[in-house]
Amino acid sequence: MKLEYFIAKRLITTKNYKSSISAPIIKIAITAIALGLIMMLISVATGLGLKHKIRDKISAFAGHIVITNYDANETDLSLQPISLNQDFYPEFKNISGIKKVEPFAIKAGIIRTENAFEGVLLKGVDSNYNWQAIEEFLVSGKLPQFGNEMSQEVLVSQLVADRLELKLGDKITTHFLKETGNKLPNVRKFEIVGIYSSGLQEFDSNVVIGDLRQVQRLNRWNADEVGGFEVVLNDFDSIVEKGDAIYLELPPTLNSQTIVEKYGNIFNWIAMFDFNIAVILVIMVVVAAINMIVALLVLILERTQMIGVLKALGATNWSIRKIFLYNAAYLIFIGLFWGNLLGIGLLLTQQYFGLIKLDPNLYYVKEAPVLLRLTDVLWLNAGVVLICLLVLLIPSYLITKISPVKAMRFD
Repeated sequence: MKLEYFIAKRLITTKNYKSSISAPIIKIAITAIALGLIMMLISVATGLGLKHKIRDKISAFAGHIVITNYDANETDLSLQPISLNQDFYPEFKNISGIKKVEPFAIKAGIIRTENAFEGVLLKGVDSNYNWQAIEEFLVSGKLPQFGNEMSQEVLVSQLVADRLELKLGDKITTHFLKETGNKLPNVRKFEIVGIYSSGLQEFDSNVVIGDLRQVQRLNRWNADEVGGFEVVLNDFDSIVEKGDAIYLELPPTLNSQTIVEKYGNIFNWIAMFDFNIAVILVIMVVVAAINMIVALLVLILERTQMIGVLKALGATNWSIRKIFLYNAAYLIFIGLFWGNLLGIGLLLTQQYFGLIKLDPNLYYVKEAPVLLRLTDVLWLNAGVVLICLLVLLIPSYLITKISPVKAMRFD
């Protein structure tokens, strides 16, 4: 066992250690590290959780990358259809990391009841649509089932259902304007088999999901004509890279747009989370480091006579500094232990019980989401230990200025 570690261990385990003058300051330093780590864990886990939750909601309803005609707009993709006979459908042969390519079409219409009406966008999809992502937001009922025959089943949002006083099993009458010919609207009746709530106004306010063949029939398209394609990736973090690669693979008449570009206002907002998290991390580390500096200085002053004796016996300055750095590391690890225990405990409680609620109109979620990853926890702990020990090298330099003769007479 190294001499420095042995002496540091004896200092920690001595009975006078807990009743010394420095005891209250040491407790404050440990508490500061624990509270700092708790705040860092919460800020990282909830910040990343909110980012991932919002982007997963958007990608569930719009894919990761949308392919449309160049002249198409966001609300009406019924002017010029796209043929299903594309080199990239049903899969991109030259681009990896793509989970699936889904055809869709959108038709604007109006749902009319006896007491009210509401403008909606009927989004037509096929049976291979990414229903698993939508199922998470299902409030009641079931997902539409599309067989060989054209289906009348649709999925509406809780917001639309509340506005029109609709419920599961209701038949809704929807009017769609014709593009050419007789201007009398096309009337279609659908059955509500499911009600969803994503918390995103962009979708909940008007999107109704139904059979793609309904939109094709309304637009008088052939069975191999659609409004566009949604591309679902295996890894969201590669969306920029894959978006550029997909754009280069498309014919000149088609355009691609990532959801980061399409919903830029939302993604710009959640990008601010990274800055907020960084600010919190810096503040907490600075507070913890300052408290540890104060604690170390008090420990050094309290052990001035011991330092003088060790120097008189031939101990080097660096050897004595290591004794106090070992001592400080012990205090840091105690703070990290309690910080991890309480911080992870609070996060797991929120993850499984959702005690902290949020306003979905402001945050797009009903409760604070948590993304707790082992790598994040390890990096935070390692960062705190490394930064604090590096910072503590400065106050430990005070040991080099202590004279053995004066130190042994110090009282």
